[in-house]
Amino acid sequence: KGSEFPNEVIVISAHYDHLGMKGEEVYNGADDNASGSSALLELAQSFQMAKKQGHGPRRSILFLHLTGEEIGLYGSKFYIENPVFSLDSTIVDLNIDMVGRVDVAHFDNKEYIYLIGSNRLSQDLHKLSEKTNKKFTHLKLDYSYNSSDDPYKYYERSDHYNFAKENIPVIFYFNGSHSDYHQTTDTADKINFELLALRTKLVFYTAWEIANR
Repeated sequence: KGSEFPNEVIVISAHYDHLGMKGEEVYNGADDNASGSSALLELAQSFQMAKKQGHGPRRSILFLHLTGEEIGLYGSKFYIENPVFSLDSTIVDLNIDMVGRVDVAHFDNKEYIYLIGSNRLSQDLHKLSEKTNKKFTHLKLDYSYNSSDDPYKYYERSDHYNFAKENIPVIFYFNGSHSDYHQTTDTADKINFELLALRTKLVFYTAWEIANR
């Protein structure tokens, strides 16, 4: 809960569902989206630790762990239709979906993250995100999938999209696809944990700046 503006809410979201089992085959979903779920839990713990140490946020933060993403963004759709906090006072959704791997385009420069949607609804959010990264995490911010004519339409394919449709600014954090996407081979031994931590720090500092500015 925010100390000064408790009715202004920052949403940090990730989905925890995957494909489950098909026959005897287990679809582990280590990157999609156990990586985002792990990041969400670490962020919740970090903000709670800060609050206990007397550094709670000025604005409220909702850690929103969603399901039903893989079958049509149902969890976020349900939340939008049944919000815990007014959508009018929801100022941003920072959505984390696949942040533990490296795609083929970045084998030579692994410290990157795709940002999608950051400037679609708010130039202020986009500028804050870039400034925060420059100050704290120094990742390469790749906007390749942010174009309105992106053939993969990633902007429309994760839970942030239901917030964006309500004119709530969003950032979608994404490491790009890989050969294990939606395969049984998306396993935990392939996660780059140092990179996962660094990307999670970018979300943390971005949320911190928004919560306390």
